Parts: sequence; C-alpha cells; structure tokens
Amino acid sequence: PRIRPAAPLQSWGAKRKYYALKNMTEAEQQQLIDDHFLFDKPVSPLLLASGMARDWPDARGIWHNDNKTFLVWVNEEDHLRVISMQKGGNMKEVFNRFCTGLSKIEELFKNKGQEFMWNEHLGYVLTCPSNLGTGLRAGVHVKLPNLSKYRQFEEILKRLRLQKRGTGGVDTAAVGGVFDISNADRLGFSEVELVQMLVDGLKLLIEMEKRLEKGQAIEDLMPAQK
Repeated sequence: PRIRPAAPLQSWGAKRKYYALKNMTEAEQQQLIDDHFLFDKPVSPLLLASGMARDWPDARGIWHNDNKTFLVWVNEEDHLRVISMQKGGNMKEVFNRFCTGLSKIEELFKNKGQEFMWNEHLGYVLTCPSNLGTGLRAGVHVKLPNLSKYRQFEEILKRLRLQKRGTGGVDTAAVGGVFDISNADRLGFSEVELVQMLVDGLKLLIEMEKRLEKGQAIEDLMPAQK
C-alpha cells in the first residue's frame, strides 16, 4: 500500500510510538537493524537510481508497539510496510494481529480522506512489481540443515509454491541451516490461502527434516505441484 501515513500512526496511544529515522543515533539504528526491526539505507544501484534514497533519512521512520510484535516501516521502499511478527509457531496469532492492525490503519486513513492504492485488476499497487496483488509475504525462520543439502530441495520448494532466503533478507545466505521460508506468490491467491500454503508447506518440510536427521528416506513425501 502506498500512502503518506506518518501523522495518524501516532494516535494509537502513548505506549505505541513513531520514531523518526533522522532523530535516531547510529547505535540505535544499528541495534534495530540487527534485531530485524528496522530497514537499512539502500545501496543497490537499481534502488538508488529509482530515487529510493532521495533526501535520506528525511520522512522515514518506524512505528511499533511496546512488544515489537507489530511494526510499520514508513517510506522505506513503499510508503508503508506493515509487519506482524513474534517468536514461536503461532501463525494464527501473527496473522490475526496483522489483519487487525491493517484494518485500524485503513480506518484512520479513511477518516483523513485517504485510502490504500488498489484496483480490481492488479490488487494492491506497491513499488516492486513482484508484490502486486496481495502484497503479502508470510515468512518463518526455520532450521533445515539436512533438507537444505538434499538434491531436490529447490524442487520441493517450487512444488509447494514457497521460496527461501537468508534470515538477513533478500540476497542473503542461510547461516547454520536457518532459512526464511515464505510464500512465492502474491497474485492469484487470497491472503488466507497464501498463509495456509506456508503453514502446510512448513509442516511437510519439518517432517522431511526429521526423517533425514534419522537417516530415513523422504522420497515418499515428495509433494505434487500446487
């Protein structure tokens, strides 16, 4: 969703606060980046050429609740990037918080005469074309040291319509066999379908990993193409 949101976000109460990037110290910024809570300044020539770092760090910041389980990045790549996250495996709780938060944000914007950029053909319109549609990426950090070495690991992910990346984000490598596994699609499925696809796929990946850990075969678990 692309929209200028900074002012309304501060109206959710004193325990939730918007932090302007330009007012943070370098140490504070780096700590939030290391904790996967804050974005870093773009360095990609493509992103720089598109003007993504224009007037950095003005008009950029992060809003989050006390527990840092619900965060909003302001003017990183999109005008808004909404994040719901927590430790553990309760995907339902994470998704419920995400939906509730988005509904509250949308309500605030409509009261200001604004709305998310959306059309019937493309869905939500974001900066990166790969996110057109739902704009939803549901990801889980999971340790797959054995399965990731399996000759058909990439094929398994493809059949499950999942993708992998390192826990540091796009174009980063897995460390210690820990991957960020997420839905590969944004278009063609609803938000609920994409989250369910991730949940079902992860259950299978974990089952495969446990078998390989015991030295057992997993050929019979190979999924059909979704």
